[in-house]
Amino acid sequence: MSLPCKGFFMTQSEHFRLLGGILRRAESFSRVAVWAGGALTVASVLLISFDVLARKFLGFTTGGADELSSYAFAISTSWALAFATLQRANVRVDVLYQHMPVRVAAVLDWISLVAMAIFMVYLTYYAYEVVQASWMQKSTANTPLATPLWIPQGLWVLGLAWMCVTVALMLARASAALVTGDLELVKNICGVRSAQEEADEEAAAGERMVRGDAA
Repeated sequence: MSLPCKGFFMTQSEHFRLLGGILRRAESFSRVAVWAGGALTVASVLLISFDVLARKFLGFTTGGADELSSYAFAISTSWALAFATLQRANVRVDVLYQHMPVRVAAVLDWISLVAMAIFMVYLTYYAYEVVQASWMQKSTANTPLATPLWIPQGLWVLGLAWMCVTVALMLARASAALVTGDLELVKNICGVRSAQEEADEEAAAGERMVRGDAA
């Protein structure tokens, strides 16, 4: 009976490195998504500004600016969820958390990520049902534009679906770190950011602005 090739199976450390690499790629993709969502928000602001000025000084309106801006807001919000979670920018109440032992805090971090994953799966499932119903019924907005609702709803659900994928990757990596006792990595993935971390981030952002002005 022949034995499997030596390189056929991945070691535990190789699995962890693979998970870390996939998570970094997910962060890069999420960064692109959040920039795209930001561009949608800026575009909606410009459209509304033009509509207001045109109505005031030129006596006409573009029509549908408020409708399109509401779509842009919903889409940009869902597309930003994954990046915000990866950056641990979501709000958590940490009055008791900051006084807990490191191991207990790590377990709570993991539980909070599990709860978020469950919530996102349910939200995405029912959001998909809304899109499916709009597609099947050929629903349109009750506005002059008569926008087919499945289009903005579908783009909105894409952001929610990517959030589910991202949280699943985070949960897989955090679970592996928790099992192996790497509590610092658990905190870096899903823990509450400390005041020092936030201060360091603000300082780094200030330095980038200064360098940009100098250039």
